[in-house]
Amino acid sequence: MCDSARLSRRTVLALAAAAPVAAAPRPAAPMAAAPRPAAPMAAAPRPVLGGDRLGRDTVQVGSTTGLPRRLTARSWLVADQGTGEVLAACRAHRRLPPASTLKMLFADTVLDRFPRGGRHTVTAADLAGIPAGSSLVGIRAGTTYTVDQLWQGVFLRSGNDAVHVLAHMNGGVAKTVADMQAKARELRALDTHVVSPDGFDHPGQLSSAYDLTLFARQGLRDPGFRAYCRTRTADFPAGGGKTFQIQNTDRLLSGTWGLRAYPGLIGVKNGYTSDAGNTFTGAATRAGRTLLVTVMHPADRADAVYEEAAALLDWGFSHGASARPVGVLVEPVIEGQGAEPSPGSGPAASPAVAGGPSTGRLVECAGTAVALLAGGAWALRRRMAPGRARGRHRE
Repeated sequence: MCDSARLSRRTVLALAAAAPVAAAPRPAAPMAAAPRPAAPMAAAPRPVLGGDRLGRDTVQVGSTTGLPRRLTARSWLVADQGTGEVLAACRAHRRLPPASTLKMLFADTVLDRFPRGGRHTVTAADLAGIPAGSSLVGIRAGTTYTVDQLWQGVFLRSGNDAVHVLAHMNGGVAKTVADMQAKARELRALDTHVVSPDGFDHPGQLSSAYDLTLFARQGLRDPGFRAYCRTRTADFPAGGGKTFQIQNTDRLLSGTWGLRAYPGLIGVKNGYTSDAGNTFTGAATRAGRTLLVTVMHPADRADAVYEEAAALLDWGFSHGASARPVGVLVEPVIEGQGAEPSPGSGPAASPAVAGGPSTGRLVECAGTAVALLAGGAWALRRRMAPGRARGRHRE
């Protein structure tokens, strides 16, 4: 029994040993990784109107010599009236409140619609809706004015009352605003958004140093515009057959309030509001050459806008002839071609808020130019103290 049982156990063990061993399961082959979706292609940057350098946040200059060392303006530009070449600029397309310099666009739009000798008797409706705190030339309802006198009120005293009378003659304030916006597009001033015809502070009313210079350049091609903006004094109706004298508030033209008149200055328009601070676009002629300058939002001192404009004009006349242009003032749209489809790129296409480009670190134009990099680009590192002028008075 025991032997038989032992043999059976051995047989079982032998059979078990002889049986094939089951292969261990192989690990599953890894699944092929799913292909990554292709990254979207970045849209090509749109060109900046007038040249890519005009969209930059640092000083752009084509000469290594003599640029004013201390400029506090948040935006400025110097250009040749004849050729349209921009000789130097900083944040040319930055959108800022324009104050009364916007009246240049008003004149570009409306000036030639009425004969200078035409007469208009002012009504109370013509003077309705003028913002409180506006600068006024002193127009009275019931008094008759020539169109020539109304424009003197606009250019010399920056009178919002004169602007509103002319706007009503043009079909109303709303129509005039629409006409001005259309004119801005015709001039390819695509940084500009018009809310009121007089330039007074309104949310969203913005322009740029580039656009204001376009307005001045266009206006100076018109003999009437040119004559008004260079007039220093005029007699204005006071009612009852009496007159009083009005003076041009452009201090570089009149040489008042402690400033000397700039040699060869031919206008064009100054402005001030509590939001915009001081703004100025000027033009001067020397040795047959006319230069344009626009300065926006300099230091709080009222004279700073004139001092910096004069310094930039001095530089332009002394060194601008040898400076390589950094951009160009574009010509108006030819009738029938249509306006540009978009504002361009960079600062010119930024949202309609004061402050300019919506992305990237801003390097202020203000401060001292301390180095000139290869290729002629100035490096500015000193930040400007922002400062705002106070009060609602406007020039």
